[in-house]
Amino acid sequence: MSEETSRTNVVMAKLSMVGDLLMLQLVFLVLSVGVVTLFPAAFALQRTLPYAIGQEHPALLRRFWNEFKWAFGRFWLIGLGLYAGAVALAFGLLFWASTDGPVRIFALAVLVPLSGMVIGLYLSALAVLPDCTDETTPRSLFRAANLFLLRRSLAVAGGVVGLLTWFLLVGRLPTVFVIGSGLVPALLAYWISRTTTDRPKKNSGDVSI
Repeated sequence: MSEETSRTNVVMAKLSMVGDLLMLQLVFLVLSVGVVTLFPAAFALQRTLPYAIGQEHPALLRRFWNEFKWAFGRFWLIGLGLYAGAVALAFGLLFWASTDGPVRIFALAVLVPLSGMVIGLYLSALAVLPDCTDETTPRSLFRAANLFLLRRSLAVAGGVVGLLTWFLLVGRLPTVFVIGSGLVPALLAYWISRTTTDRPKKNSGDVSI
């Protein structure tokens, strides 16, 4: 009987975690409607995610809102730049993929690796965000993300492949965008950060955020 009770508790805990994640996804969708709020909402989701996965329930929505205000105040401008850059890269990829000639091959040979590096750097930024202090600046976040990318390139590459696979799935089933537009990148970045937890750590003086 106790074993059945234990299994029931585990199932209920998993269902509760899924419910919390879907709730955070819904809040992310609402807050990211405005272009300028998209990346602050993504950053807030990333910093709240460990509490949802760890089932630290108290005031999840309040925590998300506080993290959003923190992220918006510091990263709204760089987030707007990231959005413009992502749109430009996507447009360039679609344009050159639909043309013919040798210039097309050269352009794609430049744009495809560049897009992969940008996505990898973004996932790296998400991966280090939960450990950032409240005094983190865009410059220090970029420095920490770049260092993370250089040291954990294989894990980040796996995250890039996973995110690109997600984009392909969205292209075929647009309705899944509502379920995972914020959660998929957040969970991939969380997985990337967790894959390094048990590895030997560098001197803490090497990384200052």
